[in-house]
Amino acid sequence: MLASPTTDQRPIFRKPAIFNPFPELVAAESTRHGGVSTGHYQSLNLGGSQDSQENILQNNRIFFGSLGIPFEQVAKAHQVHGTDIVVVTEPSRFEGFDALITNVAAIHLAVTVADCTPILIYDRITGAVAAIHAGWKGTVGGIVEKTVAAMRAHYGTNPADCLGYVGTCIDECSFEVDNDVAQHFTSVYKRWDEASGKFLVNLKASNRDQLIRSGLTPENIEVSPYSTVIHNDDYFSHRAEKGLTGRLLVTIGRRA
Repeated sequence: MLASPTTDQRPIFRKPAIFNPFPELVAAESTRHGGVSTGHYQSLNLGGSQDSQENILQNNRIFFGSLGIPFEQVAKAHQVHGTDIVVVTEPSRFEGFDALITNVAAIHLAVTVADCTPILIYDRITGAVAAIHAGWKGTVGGIVEKTVAAMRAHYGTNPADCLGYVGTCIDECSFEVDNDVAQHFTSVYKRWDEASGKFLVNLKASNRDQLIRSGLTPENIEVSPYSTVIHNDDYFSHRAEKGLTGRLLVTIGRRA
């Protein structure tokens, strides 16, 4: 992943390397650096929390401005940990969706996370893009597979033409859950940890495999090497910070 330094050399965002060959595409994942928020939300808080709306808006303008994107060209959704997908034809804020898709240039899709898994998809033939927020409920609900199917239905996407990025989220060694959550995952994506007396669940692997089952080839998928928990100095983590934290943002879109 490529990083963009701030004045103190800590990156405002990182760019997935899988998308580097496509200069028309803007795809990036924020860090927690370079913003104006203070306290628990320091400093580049980009989404829903108890932080002031003024700070969040200013942080969004800082982040998207650093990418050369006018904030007025961004499409976001109020996420509900479901599997519903919105087809975006103009920049707006939508209610009740956890995935966004578009084939319109100059619309930049965005999802926010603070441990959940963000996924980006680019159809290099049709130009369609997707941004997905996959919590554990969305993951077991197959939101990635449903999103690829929606891209096929709306834009004629061939998954073999797509590139995918599974972004920074809580890592497997940090995602301790009880059986009420673990029971929804197959043994491929969970293991029992004697030390904690809990199951450990691998959200990155589960969502990566959904991309593959949808028809993307493994070599066309990048998985973030970072963890919101292990690398908490660079990323917000709801779990590591006991709910008092900001939100990261992941975005994708084609330039006009």
